[in-house]
Amino acid sequence: MTGTQAVRTSSRRDPDAVLAVRRAVRRFLDEPECARRLWPGELYVAVSGGADSLALADAAAHAGRRRNVRVHAIVVDHGLQPGSAGVAEQAAETARRLGVDEATVVTVTVAGPGGPEAAARRARYAALRAQLPEPNRLVLLGHTRDDQAETVLLGLGRGSGARSLSGMRPLDPPWGRPLLDLSRSVTTQACAGLGVRPWSDPHNSDRRFTRVRLREEVLPLLEDVLSGGVAAALARTAAQLREDTDALDALAEELAERAHDGAALDVEVLEPAPPALRRRVLRGWLLAEGVPELTDAHLRAVDALIGRWRGQGGVWLPGDFEARRSHAKLMLNASRPTTRGD
Repeated sequence: MTGTQAVRTSSRRDPDAVLAVRRAVRRFLDEPECARRLWPGELYVAVSGGADSLALADAAAHAGRRRNVRVHAIVVDHGLQPGSAGVAEQAAETARRLGVDEATVVTVTVAGPGGPEAAARRARYAALRAQLPEPNRLVLLGHTRDDQAETVLLGLGRGSGARSLSGMRPLDPPWGRPLLDLSRSVTTQACAGLGVRPWSDPHNSDRRFTRVRLREEVLPLLEDVLSGGVAAALARTAAQLREDTDALDALAEELAERAHDGAALDVEVLEPAPPALRRRVLRGWLLAEGVPELTDAHLRAVDALIGRWRGQGGVWLPGDFEARRSHAKLMLNASRPTTRGD
């Protein structure tokens, strides 16, 4: 048999890899916030037919039986390659054979800005979210430590700051990523132990895509130059930065509560604060007011109205918004200022 159809007997299983994936999922679901989202007895898992998602489907089904939780596999057919519908159906069938209670194929249309990778990701996440009967359910995704390393390198190359370098969160409701501490090689070995032949997406070897070049060129080179352990080191760095970011976000939230004055921000409250906290407050304020596509340059320009105030005019922002300072308050308008601030 070919594709994802071959599921052999348990006697062929590799206990180490299979158990490693199952253990990771079990520990993840034991976390209080995850356990709460399993009520009333349902769990969702995204399945592509690749090794990561099939190993995850097996582990989710195993955990579901132990917890009396019904496991739903969701397969998204992006329709980007000939025969994609057949691949999606095979992935769903393999997930059923691995023990999930139900497997659904959802077909999406991939379109929009940002290139095919970004458009496919948006369509996939929207389709997965649409399958949830309630927003507080949990969808498991098969991202591994290798995916985390690629994400950190992408953020580093784009200069996106600590928030981007902190990578993917293990729990970012409704998304759950229980395999972030496991390498891709473990899920591949687990599939071999389960007797499953995963589908190999041709796009995963197409070097037109940035992630593919990171995976096949950059990371192997770094592993060679730095004598190994790079993916694990990048994942550790991401975890450390998440902790730092969470701490700063908590402090910024307290500062924001004191600084808010209706729809404006009180400059006298913000001015003594470190710039890193101020910019977090500004980012939350601007996003809440509907300003799109914020960059670090935008935030620094608005922060200059506090930390480097010289009576300058307002700051023009995406979406026809403008931040300006007047009477020791930061305000957001939909048009450019006609007068100077205070």
